Amino acid sequence: MRIRVLGCSGGIGGSLRTTALLVDDDILVDAGTGVGDLPLESLAKIDHIFVSHSHLDHVTSIPFLVDTVCWMRGSPVTVYGTRDTLDILRAHIFNWKVWPDFTQIPDSDHPFMAYREIEVGEAVEIGGRRITAIPANHTVPAVGYLLDSGRASLAYSGDTTASEGMWRAVNAAPNLRYLIIETAFSNKERDIAVASKHLCPSMLARELEKLSGTPEVFITHLKPGEGALTMREVQQVAGRWRPRMLENQQEFVL
Repeated sequence: MRIRVLGCSGGIGGSLRTTALLVDDDILVDAGTGVGDLPLESLAKIDHIFVSHSHLDHVTSIPFLVDTVCWMRGSPVTVYGTRDTLDILRAHIFNWKVWPDFTQIPDSDHPFMAYREIEVGEAVEIGGRRITAIPANHTVPAVGYLLDSGRASLAYSGDTTASEGMWRAVNAAPNLRYLIIETAFSNKERDIAVASKHLCPSMLARELEKLSGTPEVFITHLKPGEGALTMREVQQVAGRWRPRMLENQQEFVL
């Protein structure tokens, strides 16, 4: 299993792209603005999209992707998420007002897009790859994901603040090699982090104390213009875990 970072920023501007991970060539975990950098032939190969939550920076490319490649495909693009998340997509994006409902185009028997509801703790197996929704704690219903090749695994927090359930799932993961965890704000914006249910470095350090394994730790969702400051603060309070900043186009092999 090869995982490529298409976007990992908490915003846009210049080379910054919002969150999207490409698994091999057929699976997306979240679908932020980085998806748009893929060539057309690569977009057409994406069969599955696992959504952590409904916020725009994680789903914004789904409508454009389906609209762009639907004529090139013989099967629908399947969007996976919890019931709450899929209900939000139905009601507020694919509602014929913001965007067409591609689960009804060209008709409900032959749609260009399909929803598949998943529950926290449920594992989906696709071609020998196991993708499991794990708990997260955000301002809207949210999950993270555990990606497991059978040889090693990667945990992705999605957007979250403190979550005991997430750590139970992460610590139980077999052969955990990598942890990608958000830290959206610097310590000076701790109040905003708390209100928006994100992490800042001081909060991250407390969360990492709950980590029982020794995976490589990568920090994602840094806000534009504050990445360097936030990473300095991360090193000051969480340096013993040797966290590194996640980078666009970085690859992980499991």
